Amino acid sequence: MIAHLQRASHTASLLEYLYGPGERGNHTNPRLIAGDGHGAPIEMLAQPNALAYLAHALDAPVERLGARAPERPVWVCSVRSDPRHPDLTDSQWAEVARRVVAATGIAPEGDPDACRWIAVRNQARLVHVVATLAREDGGVHHAYRDAFHLQTECHRIATELGHLPPAPRPTPRALETHVPAPYITINIEPSGSVSAKGASDDLSATLLKHAGFQQIENWYGRRHRLATTTPQAQRVAIASHSAEMLRAARYRVDLDPDLVTSRLTTPANPLGLYTAGAEVLRLTDQIRAAENGAGLAQAVDHLLHPEHGVLERLREALETAGQQITDLDDEAYALADRFGFAAEFVSAAQSELIGAVHELHRVGTDAVPRHARRPKRGSRHVARSGQGQGVFGTRNSVSGRRYSRTPAAGTCPTDQGTTQGRSRRRRGRGYPTVRRPEPGSGPAASRPPLLPSRRHPADRALRRRDVRTTCQRPTAPVAAHPMTSTTDPFPEQELPR
Repeated sequence: MIAHLQRASHTASLLEYLYGPGERGNHTNPRLIAGDGHGAPIEMLAQPNALAYLAHALDAPVERLGARAPERPVWVCSVRSDPRHPDLTDSQWAEVARRVVAATGIAPEGDPDACRWIAVRNQARLVHVVATLAREDGGVHHAYRDAFHLQTECHRIATELGHLPPAPRPTPRALETHVPAPYITINIEPSGSVSAKGASDDLSATLLKHAGFQQIENWYGRRHRLATTTPQAQRVAIASHSAEMLRAARYRVDLDPDLVTSRLTTPANPLGLYTAGAEVLRLTDQIRAAENGAGLAQAVDHLLHPEHGVLERLREALETAGQQITDLDDEAYALADRFGFAAEFVSAAQSELIGAVHELHRVGTDAVPRHARRPKRGSRHVARSGQGQGVFGTRNSVSGRRYSRTPAAGTCPTDQGTTQGRSRRRRGRGYPTVRRPEPGSGPAASRPPLLPSRRHPADRALRRRDVRTTCQRPTAPVAAHPMTSTTDPFPEQELPR
């Protein structure tokens, strides 16, 4: 017994076809044999001149659904019996139709809100079951697994009718006939090739050929082998796979120990399961080994790529971890927020480094030597002219430009250059800029000069040495240096109460 499922859009057109002569004119005596209209007189309406009313009675629950109605609300199932057996009567086909709609869930037995359906016969050994998918309670029948339920029910009906032989009972394990399994040996020959001996039947030969062995038949009999040029890893894989298939088919297999997959050893990974960290460490070594800006940009691009970079993948992983924590436990929102904050920090780092890869291509392209571009911190350059006037110069640690300035008359060039260079260094480190006023100008003339800073190592070294011996003093009288003066330059003042 075979069932065929279909879906239709219009009930009236389907009923006209079933009650009509058919495509080949093989419809004879169309008649209604069973159905459930839930109060609708379907027996009276099942006439060739009243098919429109019958279709309206079946479509009434569908019309009540309105916009929720499916596009094809008509469910059609055609059940055909075996032509080698006698045909069933109308009452037997009616029982078959009831069991079909009950098994699929169209009209379960005892359900008052089931779908409306009818069963029509118009050919021998065939019945058509027509139903609408709208239920009386406003629900919709889902026909997702109807085909599986139909197949099971039709097989059960055919077995009950005697159209199919009953299923054989399983033989107990103790009563099974013991057949000695063939013995197959897979080993490595002295020539280096792998051979399989003992596979004399067709089943074992088919399994060995499927695994990758070549079959050879000569006066020695049938045997299987692998070529000597086969790589070691591939030979072990083929031999192990063929042994597993033969053992599953209840063959006794003797496999050479050198062909066991577990004996293959691979270099141990020092980082274990942390392979992602190993990749980033390898990228760090590549960045450290870059010899120019282009090589450095190529390595850094793996970090900063907007779609496939390490930072982007790290941000996605942190966001996904936070979402997964929320899905697993709603109470762990604090931990999920921490992962979200970490993802935002990574995103901020990406925003800070936008365009850095293009700028790295220009690194190292100027003609200034590398040792001149990156001087040691705290270095000072003092030059003297032929007239004995000192010229102080310092080099910017970032751009490599040289700044020079001729000191004013009556001042020590080393003192002036020290303050100027220290101000630039403080500006680069984020310290507040300190400008030393010109002597004799404005209200700053009455103030004592600023002392060197004690924070920077170069300033501490400058404080320990005698400043007066490092440069040539002008002939004009100069006021005493605040560091060598005996008077206190900062007298204590009484604060108002």
